[in-house]
Amino acid sequence: MRLYATWAPALATVLICGVAQAQSYDCSKAITADEKAVCASPRLSALDTEMAQIYEQIEECALMGTRGDVQDSQRAFMAQRASCGADDTCLVKLYSDRVADLKTIENGVGQGAC
Repeated sequence: MRLYATWAPALATVLICGVAQAQSYDCSKAITADEKAVCASPRLSALDTEMAQIYEQIEECALMGTRGDVQDSQRAFMAQRASCGADDTCLVKLYSDRVADLKTIENGVGQGAC
């Protein structure tokens, strides 16, 4: 019982923080309608996490030219996301398309610099 009392609060903190954290930004600092919508939706949060993981892998492994192109396209994605506002349908399509695009790029990168 004493062991449970020791680790249970830490586990609860991790679980609570995990729910309020999209992969690419801190949901406690969400200001815009699109950020709040992503944080409020488990589906959008999962897509955001998937997108961020693929993006990070590309950033780590791609050569400089590809990395720059991906950064440019990510800025364009962010502008498009902002234009969706809190429209769930718009955001899901945008994220789904971005994840598909990044997966294609990731497959083309292969091992790159990794």
